[in-house]
Amino acid sequence: MKLRNQNAALLLIDVQKGFNEEDIWGGNRNNKDAELKMAQILEQWRSLELPVFHIVHSSVHPDSRLHVSHPGFKIKDEVKPINGETVITKNVNSAFIGTDLQQQLDNLGINKLVIVGLTTNHCVSTTTRMAGNLGYEVYLIADATATFDRIGINGEKFDSELVHQISLASLHNEFAQVIDTKTLLEWV
Repeated sequence: MKLRNQNAALLLIDVQKGFNEEDIWGGNRNNKDAELKMAQILEQWRSLELPVFHIVHSSVHPDSRLHVSHPGFKIKDEVKPINGETVITKNVNSAFIGTDLQQQLDNLGINKLVIVGLTTNHCVSTTTRMAGNLGYEVYLIADATATFDRIGINGEKFDSELVHQISLASLHNEFAQVIDTKTLLEWV
């Protein structure tokens, strides 16, 4: 059975302009076409009139590129919400903490979530873990997520692709089924 007939919703996590400033987040972002993949998924979702939830991070730190006062707070043009699409603002990594996301999903009878967004190892991972723990069937789209290089606790540098792949491996078959855009579009 196709996902379109299974009470599935699309969550776009933190696809905000502030992430365009790569050096602030660690540099060397992987999956440079992740937003293109997100836009393809969103277009298909809209064409089928399936539920879409845009999640935005509102940092409590005034200097953050994701603070509401900064232009980086805005959602990227590739996936900009249209009338009728829900926008949920969060202040922590999980889209479920301090928001009414779960209530809205439950009110719509949603039991499956497709998750895309930024960044793989932070808000995408945290939201995916919580969604799995809350009992949702989760599909995390590997090529529609991305992250940046990270500095380890001993000062070593970890490449963004390695961070991405380890994050996905930690989630796959535990909290979500990790698939790619092409597979998702075939399943929708």
